[in-house]
Amino acid sequence: MGFASLGLHQDILNQVNELGYNTPTPIQRAAIPAVLIGKDVMAGAQTGTGKTAAFALPLLHRIQHNKSTNQAQCIQVLVLTPTRELAQQVHASFVKYGQNLSIRSVVAYGGASINVQLDALQQGCDVLVATPGRLLELIMKNLIDVSTLQTLVLDEADRMLDMGFIIDIQRILKNLPQTRQTLFFSATFNDDIFALSKTLLKDPQLIEVDSRNTTATQVEQRIYAVDKNRKSALLSFLIGSKNWQQVLIFTRTKQGADELASEMHKDGIATQSFHGDKSQGARERVLADFKAGKVRALIATDVAARGIDIDQLQYVVNHELPYNAEDYIHRIGRTGRAGAMGLAISLVSEAERYLLTDIEKLVGESFVPQWLPGFEPDLTKTVDAPKKRQPSKKELRAKALGLTSSKNKKAKRKH
Repeated sequence: MGFASLGLHQDILNQVNELGYNTPTPIQRAAIPAVLIGKDVMAGAQTGTGKTAAFALPLLHRIQHNKSTNQAQCIQVLVLTPTRELAQQVHASFVKYGQNLSIRSVVAYGGASINVQLDALQQGCDVLVATPGRLLELIMKNLIDVSTLQTLVLDEADRMLDMGFIIDIQRILKNLPQTRQTLFFSATFNDDIFALSKTLLKDPQLIEVDSRNTTATQVEQRIYAVDKNRKSALLSFLIGSKNWQQVLIFTRTKQGADELASEMHKDGIATQSFHGDKSQGARERVLADFKAGKVRALIATDVAARGIDIDQLQYVVNHELPYNAEDYIHRIGRTGRAGAMGLAISLVSEAERYLLTDIEKLVGESFVPQWLPGFEPDLTKTVDAPKKRQPSKKELRAKALGLTSSKNKKAKRKH
C-alpha cells in the first residue's frame, strides 16, 4: 500500500515522493484515513515510526481542501507540544510536507521574542504549533483568534502532564471551540492519559500499532553495572575506545548535566550540556553544533527526550536512569529512528536497581546487567538505601486530574 491509496492531495503526494517516502508506516496507514474523515483519534506508536506525518499529512490535505472552497486564512489547526524543541520539529515537518501548498505554519514558544512570533502570525497562519505557556499568553492578551479552530492535536500528551501543564491546558481548552476534532499522539499511554481523553475526545478511534509502552525493536539495549563514582570514567572510555562520534547522554538534573559535561571536557571529548536553564538561543546553537558534528557528546536532561530528532543518531546513554520509567522509552527512542539500528546503554549503580526494576515492569522485559572489564562494581561497599521517594509523576498527574490512586482506594476500603 502506497501513500496514493490513502486519498491525500496530489501536491502532498508529490512532496512525499520527493522526500523519498514510498510506503506508509503502520501508524500512518491506520491514522491518516481516520484523521481525514474528521474522527477524534488516540494514537500510540514507538518513537521514530512517523507519528508527526500521521497527523500532519491528513491535516494539510483538509486545510488545502478548505482553501479550495475560498475559506479565508485563519488558524484551523493547533498543535500543542511539551517542549520548544518538539514544537520546532513539528513546525518544520508541516513546512516540509506542505512545501507545494499555500499553507502557512507558525511556531510559538516561550524563551524567545513574542514580537517575532506575532509578526509571523500577522502574516497569516493556518497551522499554529505552540507550547502551552506561550499559547496561553497569546490567548489571554487577545493576540490571536482561535474561534476558527477545527482540529486540536496534543503531541506527547503524557509528557505535558508530567511537566505540570494540565492547568494551562485546561485554561486553553476553555477558549477553544467546543465543536472540533481532537487528536492525541504519543509513544506511551497511561491510565491518566486515558482519563483525560474521556473528557476531551468524542468517540475516539484508538490506534495502537505496537504493544503499549514497548521499546523500539531496532534499538539494542545494554545495561552496565558500575559504581556511581566510576560512571563518568566508563562513559569516556566507551566513547574513546569505540570511537563514537555522536552520543546523546541523559542525566536527571541540570546541575548533573553541567558537571558531567565539565568532566568529559577534561577527558578531551568535545561536550556540551543541554537543559531548560539555557536560553533558547544557546539551546539552538548547541543542538546545531551537535548535529553538525562539532560537539561529540551532548549531555541532556529529559527536556530533550522528546523533540530531538537527529538523523542516524546511533548511540544513547543513560548516565542516570530516570525516576519516571516511561521517560526511559522516550530517551532511548532518540536512536533507532526511521528503521535504522541504534544502541542504548544504561549505566546502573546498585542504588539505582529499583529504577531498573520499574523500567522492566513497564516494558515487560528483564535485563541482565553486564560488567565491563576494568570497571567492575565493588561488591564490598555498603550501598545506602534509596532516598525516600517523592510523589511519583503518575501520582502527581492523578492528583491534577482529580483521580484517586489505586493504593488510596484500597486504603479507603479497609476503613
